[in-house]
This record gives sequence, structure tokens and C-alpha cells, in this order.
Amino acid sequence: MKSSKRRQFLMQSGILSAAAVIPSWQKKGFPPRSSNTQIPAILGGKSNTLLSNWVNWPIWDAEKDEKLLLEVMRSGVWSRAQMVKQFEKAWADTIGTSRCLTLVNGTQSLIVAINQAKLGPGDEILVTPYTFVASIQAILANGCIPVFVDVDPETFQMDSHKIEAKINRRTKAILPVHILGLPCDMLHIMEIAKKHQLLVIEDACQAPLAEINHQKVGSFGLAGCFSFQNSKNIAIGEGGAIVSNDEAYMDRCYSYHNLGFPYGVATGSISAGSVMQGSKVRFTEYQAAIGLAQLTRLEAQTQTRNERASYLSSMLKTIPGIQTYRLYPSVTRAAFHLFPFRYNPEEFKGLSRAHFLQALQAEGVPCSGGYTALNTQAFIKETFESKQFKKLYSKSELMYSSYMEQNQCPLNDQLCQEAVWFTQNLLLGSKEDMELIFHSIQKIHREAEAIKKKLQP
Repeated sequence: MKSSKRRQFLMQSGILSAAAVIPSWQKKGFPPRSSNTQIPAILGGKSNTLLSNWVNWPIWDAEKDEKLLLEVMRSGVWSRAQMVKQFEKAWADTIGTSRCLTLVNGTQSLIVAINQAKLGPGDEILVTPYTFVASIQAILANGCIPVFVDVDPETFQMDSHKIEAKINRRTKAILPVHILGLPCDMLHIMEIAKKHQLLVIEDACQAPLAEINHQKVGSFGLAGCFSFQNSKNIAIGEGGAIVSNDEAYMDRCYSYHNLGFPYGVATGSISAGSVMQGSKVRFTEYQAAIGLAQLTRLEAQTQTRNERASYLSSMLKTIPGIQTYRLYPSVTRAAFHLFPFRYNPEEFKGLSRAHFLQALQAEGVPCSGGYTALNTQAFIKETFESKQFKKLYSKSELMYSSYMEQNQCPLNDQLCQEAVWFTQNLLLGSKEDMELIFHSIQKIHREAEAIKKKLQP
């Protein structure tokens, strides 16, 4: 375990040196442990970790981060102004696009991006069923119909080889979601989009700084959308962004997010006149100040997450019943908002995933089972039955039973039963931390029969 002083440093900086020395005993296996630490905590043994050992998130360095925020707060200029413009330029430069527009959250980024791509009632958008609900709600919010493309369980992403079978005359766009911070198969997706003249809007909300052939995700399609919600790799509490190289498109997005006023009209203007129906989902100056502080650490943190994920994955692969993620060959860097793997209870003596998670949490390792299937959730049926959708679509088009038949995703259903997640802050720990996670799962695997008897008699 680390000293409290070292842990404090980790919590403040969020990074560890890439050159951290691997313990000398690592190549020879784990050091001798007392018999009590060999017994899983769920069976009365001693856990190897405590929840307090993990890097806290979000990270806030009072000495380095607060100066800019206090300047903003004391200025009295809190609505969108120069600080927001500064952050937008920095984010566009980071992603490698010419423009960036910030908004109140990632969900609104998706809603505005779809809206100003001129997608609406009668249009179908292809999307993965393995994502956060906002991806689908943004499609429905614009009066479009989500069409689900089943996943490749090995990558946790939309299976690009199943896209073309879903395309019809009403298909207008693809919404690839780089879920968990692992990039989609964007090279193939862009080929398909070009062939069928489809728009591509990337949901990169969980994937800042992830790359395909050294190009940042979010910069491949017409637009890329990001989230700065509190759990995200760049945390502002709430916040989102749209990036694009299309100047006219970004002008429209800006106008829409600012009450329909023409691009360039300052916040607070009342005399310019609105040129379109819009909304008011502007970013604030203090959000931008927090974002600029967080951005200074993002590159180093991303590098650390990738190194720790690779190291942890290399160890977990040796445990029967644990199948870690696979990255596409073109991926040069992932973001690892989450570290996922699939759990096979048959290799753990029939120990259910729920009880595996319970045993792992008892070891002091935070974990979850992730998403439930989106394509079967009640909100889609409720939307189809709404007054608005009944005015936009015919009765046959809103036949929910037919929709469900056409949107079955059996591999996603299976993935939702198998997945296990670790949050990104665990990957900011040391190699020793990764070894402790590995050792905890090893113990559970070794004593799976006894755990099963205890938890499911």
C-alpha cells in the first residue's frame, strides 16, 4: 500500500509517472501473503484494498486550479464571454477541429448536433443499443426514430458489419457511440456512410483524446459530441461540446443554442432578432474556468489510463472466465472512461455475476455490471405513444410490436448480462493497484465454489 503522502499526491495530480518501477518480485509472482489474505473477504478473509485507497474523482488542486475560477467569480461576468471562448478554442485544438461550441451538458450537445444536421421527423438514425440513455433520447427529442445495430461483444461497440443490413430509404445518419471510451470501427463506418450518403455524428461523450490512426475521435464525421459531466474523464460537473470542421453548420449550432440569434451575437443581446427557432443551453464562464483547469491534466491522465488498462488486461486474461475488451487494429489510443471485461460464471463454478460483483466489492474494488439493454426500455414505447409522435408518424410506423421485432439485438442482450466495469479513476492508480485488483479476482476464482455456497445456498 502507498503512504498517505504518496496517495495525496496521486489525488492532487491524477497521474503517475509512466516510468514507475515495477516491483522486483512481480516477475516471480505475488509475494507471500498470510493465509487470511488468501481467503476472500466475503468469506471472512482480509481484503487487500480499501475504498479510500483509490484515487478520488474529480480531482481538484486548490493551489493550481482556483486562481482562474476565483477571477471569474469575482469579475461578475458569469454568462458566456471570453473564458468560454478560450475553452472552446482549447478544446477544438485538442480534438483537432476548427470549431467547438460548448453547451450545458453532453445530452444537449447531441440534441443540438442532430437538430442542426437537419435531421427530424421521418428520419431514421442507426445507433448502438449498448450506450447511455442520452444517445437514444437525443434522437427521439428531434422526432427521429432510433434503429439499433447489434454489438460486437469483443469490442463492446456497434458491429459495423451489421450496419448495411439496417439501411433503408429513411436512413439518414449513423450515430457511432465510442462507448466506455473505446473507439468504434470508424474507418469502416465512414466508408459505409460515404457509400450510402449518410451523415455521421459521433457520440464521443465518454472518449476524449481517444484516437484512430492518431486522429481524435469526434473529428471523423460532420460533428463530434463530448460530455464534461462529473464522472467523465474531463469533469466540470455538467457540460458538453460539439466540434466540427463545417463552418456553416457550427454557425447554425451556435445560433440554435443562443435563442436563435445570429452567430456572433453577444450574450444578453435583445435587439439582434432571432433567425431561427432556438433554445438557451449556453455554457457559463465558471464552467469554462473549471474545464481549463481540468484540461491541463487530461493528456497525462489519458496516458496513465492506457498504460494501466493494458497492464491490468494482460493479467486478467490469465484468469479463466474473464474476457477483456478488444480494440480495433486502427485504434492508436483509447480513453478508458470505463475498463470493461466479460464474466463467464461457468468458469467460476456457476457463481452468478451479481454475486461475483458482491465478492469483488467486499475486496474493496469498486465495480458494476454496467448497462441494461436500451432497445427494450419503456421510454421508447412511451415516446411512440406520445401526442407529438402520433402527429409525426402513421399508426403503422409507430407499431411498437413490429418495431421491437425489427430491433432485436441478441448479442447486446448477452453482453448486458456478462459485462463488468471499473471506473476510470481506478486506472489512475499504480501498477501495484492493478495487481491488487487481479489478486482479488484470482481469490474469488479460486474460492468460487465456497462463495457460491455462502451466497446462494
